[in-house]
Amino acid sequence: MYAIIATGGKQYKVAEGDIIKVEKLGVEAGENVTFDQVLVVNDGSLKAGAPYVEGASVSATVVAEGKDKKVIVYKYKRKTGYHKKNGHRQAFTKVKIDKINA
Repeated sequence: MYAIIATGGKQYKVAEGDIIKVEKLGVEAGENVTFDQVLVVNDGSLKAGAPYVEGASVSATVVAEGKDKKVIVYKYKRKTGYHKKNGHRQAFTKVKIDKINA
């Protein structure tokens, strides 16, 4: 059984027991989170929503919060001496999928 959920402007394919990184939710570790925006549920038969599956949700537990590896952003224009180096670390929340309620 799997589901496709939408959170943080992205879509994730999840199954029970999976641990995924999503955009920062601002929830403490150990707390429960419910994802209501379920796009597809497959439990033997495929149920697709328009845009969301009615009555479906995915419950998860927050494992940890943190920052990803640093991504270097380097801007450069030739012949002008212009260059700019910048770094970015995206914040994330790591969640463990507990149950898919279809």
